[in-house]
Amino acid sequence: MDRALEEARAAACRGEVPVGAVVTGPDGEILAAAGNRTLELKDPTAHAELLAIRMACRKLGSERLVNCDLYVTLEPCGMCATAISFARIRRLYYGAPDEKMGAVEHGPRMFSQPTCHHRPDVYDGIGAQEAARILKEFFQQRRVAL
Repeated sequence: MDRALEEARAAACRGEVPVGAVVTGPDGEILAAAGNRTLELKDPTAHAELLAIRMACRKLGSERLVNCDLYVTLEPCGMCATAISFARIRRLYYGAPDEKMGAVEHGPRMFSQPTCHHRPDVYDGIGAQEAARILKEFFQQRRVAL
């Protein structure tokens, strides 16, 4: 999670919403790490989770990340939760909850839906205080700048 938090801080420095994600392989090796890049890439799907999943899939040469784990600083949204399921991520570790846009513990609770084909093991609250602090500071600074 430390590396995901680093990615979140780097995203904030780029003016992006500070979310970071890391995919690790079965042996714990980091396969991919990314932070949000929606503004930079002019792409609403360029969330940290999707970027990290795409990189890890390319590295492994597969559309599936079986036995891989995802660490992300914020509860994934519906789009990212669906991609996590499609990629067959083994375990999801996330930091801060997202009551507004989260889709794991909040909102649609994607992995609880009967139509969900794959449900990762979910561990929440990992690095939650630091992840929440980074987000809070980012949005406070943005409000001051407006």
